[in-house]
Amino acid sequence: MLKKMGEAVARVARKVNETVESGSDTLELHLEGNFLHRLPSEVSALQHLKAIDLSRNQFQDFPEQLTTLPALETINLEENEIVDVPVEKLAAMPALRCINLRFNPLNAEVRVIAPPLIKFDMLMSPEGAGAPPP
Repeated sequence: MLKKMGEAVARVARKVNETVESGSDTLELHLEGNFLHRLPSEVSALQHLKAIDLSRNQFQDFPEQLTTLPALETINLEENEIVDVPVEKLAAMPALRCINLRFNPLNAEVRVIAPPLIKFDMLMSPEGAGAPPP
């Protein structure tokens, strides 16, 4: 498992570095299913990023670097282990349109605070829902 995680981290680092170094206006970054629990700091340089898929990873904390990306419209964090979300920071993101947090063990506070503050789609599983079907 450790070897698999190391390989996944190396793949992600390469992909992020290639994106940053190419200077391209990359619109999407697909990092799903890579055993990630945090993002490399280089992600903060992706100022033109519009969509990021971090589903099926191992995030326990919301990757707050994402809240600094002004063009980000879509965040997919489905099937992680996230309990708390920086709702106020997300609400201040100018371009954010949708965040998918289904199949995360979100705390009750996020479920209560988020709806009145946000102006975008926040997808959540019903409280107490189990893991998705295989």
